[in-house]
Amino acid sequence: METLVADKLKQAAQVDFLPLQGTDYVEFYVGNAKQAAHFYKTAFGFQSLAYAGPETGMKDKVSYVIRQNKLTFVLTTPLRADNEIADHIYKHGDGVKILALKVEDATNAWEETISRGGKSYLQPLTLKDENGEVILSGIHTYGDTVHLFVERKNYTGAFMPGFRKWESSYNPAETGLLYVDHCVGNVGWNQMDPWVKFYEDVMGFRNILSFDDNDISTEYSALMSKVMSNGNGFVKFPINEPAEGKKKSQVEEYLDFYDGEGVQHVAIATNDIIETVTELQKRGIEFLKIPNSYYETVLDRVGKIDEDLQPLQELGILIDKDEEGYLLQIFSKPLEDRPTLFFEIIQRKGAKSFGKGNFKALFEALEREQDLRGNL
Repeated sequence: METLVADKLKQAAQVDFLPLQGTDYVEFYVGNAKQAAHFYKTAFGFQSLAYAGPETGMKDKVSYVIRQNKLTFVLTTPLRADNEIADHIYKHGDGVKILALKVEDATNAWEETISRGGKSYLQPLTLKDENGEVILSGIHTYGDTVHLFVERKNYTGAFMPGFRKWESSYNPAETGLLYVDHCVGNVGWNQMDPWVKFYEDVMGFRNILSFDDNDISTEYSALMSKVMSNGNGFVKFPINEPAEGKKKSQVEEYLDFYDGEGVQHVAIATNDIIETVTELQKRGIEFLKIPNSYYETVLDRVGKIDEDLQPLQELGILIDKDEEGYLLQIFSKPLEDRPTLFFEIIQRKGAKSFGKGNFKALFEALEREQDLRGNL
């Protein structure tokens, strides 16, 4: 019996050739990193962590690193034109460039993914300073988005070599944001399945949930989505593509304004969504409005919950359930002038799913915003 168990464990270890320890950081290419850092600190309660720029020997760009609990954002701006970062911002506006994944062995992660058909973005690179070393490697994924593999087990500094600790006298209170729950990518027509195959073949992910245009549709627009998860479930990447509808879907609008495929939204976990969203709204973050009629029947669908319904309704927080529990979620309006990247705040009370029961209400709210922009 023990031998059988050992064999099964060995097989499981062999299957997960890319063991991920979670999201290390999310890097945004932005037009003005200094101002963006101030915004995320003020509005979301991030804390100053590290800085890199001309003063630290980085001559062509600046990066501000901010953190809240296990959630780390890097905001990067080029100092001149005619380079990859400047071109990215010109084409896409402010957006996510790097979804960095924490690994035990960045060299092995690169070798495993490249051998399975991944396209190299960064060959294994060792960065060193007095605090130890960080090893980076990376591969391309949809659009101009990349995955960096980050090995930092032998590093004790603030972030990584090339950065210095950033201490600020301006430190707004945190808002209860904990870590990245999942990141959603929007891809072009008929591109969802090829990217699903990429995550399966190159990164060893599994397709754990699928939604088609019968699940995610309104009178006007539709999309299809598949949720990809790594072996231990620490990293989840839903992939969306447009589907035929009477009018332009929000995925099509994103693809038009982002000028290509990219990260649609970052979902961030909290342990108290009412407290978190109340604070974010006080600081000026705008969320999609949900009609009051949604709340008239929602408890018939999801059953008993621990929270009072009234504060959820006042804030516009959505509720859904699966076999393992329920979840609470809310979606911000786009954080940029282009109707592209937005954020989801999510609190899981046992549920492992992604709010299928809320799709219709969410899409109708998105379409109201699209209509105001003249893009429906």
